[in-house]
Amino acid sequence: MHRQRTRQHVPHAGELGWDDSLYEGDGADGTGGPDGPSDGKANAGSGDGSDSADGSADGSGRARRGRPRRNGARPRDRRGKRRILRWVSFVLALLILGTAGAGYLYYRHLDGKLKKEDLTLGDKPMADHKVNSAGQTPLNILLIGSDARDTKANQDLGGAKDTFGGAPLADVQMLLHVSADRSNMSVVSMPRDTMLKMPKCTDPDTKKVYPASTGNIQTNASLGRGGPGCTVATWYELTGIPIDHFMMIDFAGVVSMADAIGGVPVCVQENVHSRNAEGKGSGLKLKKGENIIQGEQALQWLRTRYGFEDGSDLARTHAQHMYMNSMVRELRKGAKLTDPGKLMSLAGAATDALTVDTGLGGVKKLYDLAEELKKVPTKRITMATMPNVYGTGTEAGRVFPKPGDADQLFTMVRDDVPLDGKASKRKPPAESKDPAAAPADTGVLVRNGTGSDTQAPTARRASAVAGLLVGKGYTKAVSDSTPDPTARTEVLFPSADLEGDAQAVAKSLGIPVTSAKKSTDVSGVTLVVGADWRTGDTYPKAAVKDDTKTPDTARALNGADESECMEIQPGFSW
Repeated sequence: MHRQRTRQHVPHAGELGWDDSLYEGDGADGTGGPDGPSDGKANAGSGDGSDSADGSADGSGRARRGRPRRNGARPRDRRGKRRILRWVSFVLALLILGTAGAGYLYYRHLDGKLKKEDLTLGDKPMADHKVNSAGQTPLNILLIGSDARDTKANQDLGGAKDTFGGAPLADVQMLLHVSADRSNMSVVSMPRDTMLKMPKCTDPDTKKVYPASTGNIQTNASLGRGGPGCTVATWYELTGIPIDHFMMIDFAGVVSMADAIGGVPVCVQENVHSRNAEGKGSGLKLKKGENIIQGEQALQWLRTRYGFEDGSDLARTHAQHMYMNSMVRELRKGAKLTDPGKLMSLAGAATDALTVDTGLGGVKKLYDLAEELKKVPTKRITMATMPNVYGTGTEAGRVFPKPGDADQLFTMVRDDVPLDGKASKRKPPAESKDPAAAPADTGVLVRNGTGSDTQAPTARRASAVAGLLVGKGYTKAVSDSTPDPTARTEVLFPSADLEGDAQAVAKSLGIPVTSAKKSTDVSGVTLVVGADWRTGDTYPKAAVKDDTKTPDTARALNGADESECMEIQPGFSW
């Protein structure tokens, strides 16, 4: 369908006289709606109410020397301050706005007002980054949108009254990956309805220990298990992607940032009003074609699912990607966010809304981060969603990582492969320089990982593959009864001196060398037979995926694509 380019001014919510009830969100009654639970339990994601510090110009902490002017100001200092301000604003907008909001921080107030928390609350240490051929490393930042109703500002913006003061939910989670060569950027969203197992987390303030879950828990509940550091630990447990920083924002932040930007164009294929007969919905009301939205309407867009596509959280995620890309294009036109006076007036509310990890808590570090981000051209920014499948039975309406495709997407990010399919300076997988021991001298533990949340494991699979290894000379290969579900077959090793052995084991069975991965979860070479090799004596060729192609199920959206226009759900047009 061709996009209708009629631009319309959409009034701010305050101009229309709308009341707070319009911002109760999807599930103001405490239920999750069609894609939500019926019992409203928190761990099932019921809160769908959803939906330098001293001012030096060079950030070094030292004032620059120079000839003073009569008014005591130095033009160079002013230019430097404005430059820092613009780029701090840009990084916050780019990193945060598509999650559930964004803060807009004036640099004089930043260091003292930023809330800081531990990066990870899990017990599993993060692996080292993979370097490219030039010795550069990528940068990964987890963006978290909190639905906290812990302040009057957030309560006024939406949510059922019974959610006020409750445990916050990480209703939006996006991993921003900047390539090692800074040529491209990927943003991967995990739907808030994703079901997975949570790692052990320890609350840094109360010291309360949340044990690793034995069953599946909805991913947005991770925030209530000690804070954003548990959300980071949950992502790392699932993806194996090292995470360098996190940034978290709440509802009040999105309104402040969206007002400061002054309007972002979005498009809908039909007139839309996100409100059903039961009163559920974000309240978003737009005319067909392109609309300029800001303030609370931007928040409505980011929270809307009733009225978009199939009315699911997946539709909302796609709408967030559209908004983020459009917002970045607007910012890079150079006509936005240049008024220091306006920024100062927003400083208090914005900084109160933002929480970052302790390693990112300062204006100089945010400025340095922005300098890295601005190197990436808009056409090399790609938004994607974790490929997923719907659950069944009691988990109907929830989603799970799609076997094969989700792992493929995570592997591409972990290996720094661009999601747009273009070349980068990625260092190709290389064989270990450490020679492998003789097969007869190599111990191998084989585990059955062929099971999944939707499929039972193949019986005695570990024993069968261990037998194959014995036949190839690995006489010390033994099976292990510990279940270890994985979508793709992997050969894990704990230290560099065993990398060559792990790669040799992989090659002996026809498994790609890239499947050999370092892991602190094993004590020796461990072969985990995945769901991609449930039967047979030969690793299937069909399981050898193209590691440079983004799965179609990730629904990738390029940052320079201005043709996207949101499909409207039947029954929500007017």
